Amino acid sequence: MTANGWLQIAFYVGLLIVLSPPLGRWMARVYAGENHWMARVFGAVERICYRLAGVDPASEQRWTGYAVSVLLFSATGVVFTYVLQRVQGSLPLNPADLGPVSPHLAFNTAVSFATNTNWQSSGGETTLSHLTQMAALTVQNFVSAAAGLAVLVALARGLARRSAETVGNFWVDLTRGTLYILLPLSFVLALVLVSQGVVQTFSGPAMAELVQPLVTDDSTVTQQVIAVGPAASQVAIKQLGTNGGGFFNVNSAHPLENATAISNLFEMLAILIIGGACCFMFGRLVNDRRQGRALFAAMLAILIPLLALTAVVEQRGTPVLEAAGADVTAGGGNPGGNFEGKELRFGIANSTTWAVATTAASNGSVNSMHDSYTPLGGMVSMWLMQLGEVVYGGVGSGLYGMLAFVIVAVFVAGLMVGRTPEYLGKKIEAYEMKMASLVILFPVLAVLLGTAVAVATTAGRAGPPNPGAHGFSEILYGFSSAGNNNGSAFAGLGANTWFYNVALGIAMWVSRFWLMIPILAIAGSLARKKIVPAGPGTLPTHTPLFVVLVVGTVLLVGALSFLPALALGPVVEHLALWGPR
Repeated sequence: MTANGWLQIAFYVGLLIVLSPPLGRWMARVYAGENHWMARVFGAVERICYRLAGVDPASEQRWTGYAVSVLLFSATGVVFTYVLQRVQGSLPLNPADLGPVSPHLAFNTAVSFATNTNWQSSGGETTLSHLTQMAALTVQNFVSAAAGLAVLVALARGLARRSAETVGNFWVDLTRGTLYILLPLSFVLALVLVSQGVVQTFSGPAMAELVQPLVTDDSTVTQQVIAVGPAASQVAIKQLGTNGGGFFNVNSAHPLENATAISNLFEMLAILIIGGACCFMFGRLVNDRRQGRALFAAMLAILIPLLALTAVVEQRGTPVLEAAGADVTAGGGNPGGNFEGKELRFGIANSTTWAVATTAASNGSVNSMHDSYTPLGGMVSMWLMQLGEVVYGGVGSGLYGMLAFVIVAVFVAGLMVGRTPEYLGKKIEAYEMKMASLVILFPVLAVLLGTAVAVATTAGRAGPPNPGAHGFSEILYGFSSAGNNNGSAFAGLGANTWFYNVALGIAMWVSRFWLMIPILAIAGSLARKKIVPAGPGTLPTHTPLFVVLVVGTVLLVGALSFLPALALGPVVEHLALWGPR
């Protein structure tokens, strides 16, 4: 990696560190219901939303009512998205005259977008009409992200309150997150992207004359069909909401979705910015800003080494490239390294930064093809997902997943000193440990069980075109992505079949809502508890020592859960690639 490449990576990380705290402060004010300038401007819109939905914003819910609201709202989104795909051929805003989506693909896409996963088994521009892209997918990009933020805020209230029976109102949290956070940020980002050449139009496909016509035995092709549409608005929220599903099949590697180095920087920053800001928002909501800084530091401590590792192994290249006569050494205008599947306009530094950020953040968008990465480079992205998407993770969901690891960490620490574990003055007892264990284990079960079924069945084995270790890696990556609500893929996997559409859809559903319910149960349990004064045996949860403990817990659980599976895929592929020839 050249000095210029390291500088680009450092600049990106620096922007994340600088911009996350002020955004976190703003988000805390929104969810705390404080008076702010945007409420004075759009307060009437907020009140109209409550009136139309029949919601009393002053009424709060127990955790059970909050959970039922989340599930009913999300199920409604699944049904609406499914139906719209099935009937899109008869609806307007369909200039390409696309027909109905098949039932199993429509099911997969509906579950995918309602769960904030945005796994796509087909190309958006060749499968979905403009109306479906906007009214179904883009809307779910907003509300699924807002639902994740709402659950995090409910958990923060559970930690901050004492002897309380309620954790807030889901409909209020959903509305405020959408109206005051996601919509304004998306509007600004969409304008930036349009200024850089990202398309935003209702027009049908454009036609371009080929410089060199394609001559075959039967015909001569002189034109190319270029799909266009309302892309910028969808790209903005897909990045900010850690959704990831692209308007185009090749996602943000497409020049009409990610046109320049400037658009690339803003889209990469949008992937992590709200997840990072959630840490600082959490610190303010629980009235201890040190806690937010500690959580942000723990996430950063995992992200930076894995980002550096991916950049190094991709810049190093492979023996196969060297044997073919390629110069893998960077310098003199030569990018060097493993450049397969990467865009020249982004280079290895920006490609690997995006790959690590998108799999750390439960985003899933790509500006390069992860299937073409070296075995270790691809394994880093896979393992980041397998850690539970807690390194910033999805908006809201990443931090509440990390807090499940925090509960396990304080429980282990309490056992070490012989004292009842505590976090923020709340005793962590058997109930909280059981719920936190479910949050950690359900994605593991979805990934490993789904992969086992796929490799054991004919329908599953028909998906990957590659034999051996890499084919196994493609299957494992697919279920790691769906089972942790990420959405990226080793693109070689042929997933648009009834088996993968159904199996991955189930994995996405389990890993979204079977985590939300235990988290809300923890919130309700903690809200009812009194604050226990700190004593001599209380473990401070804002110190570097605790940061190390949390990081160790996350890495240990990830290693114990997935190392055997990784050994069958990317590890053995790496050894075969670099072994004796």
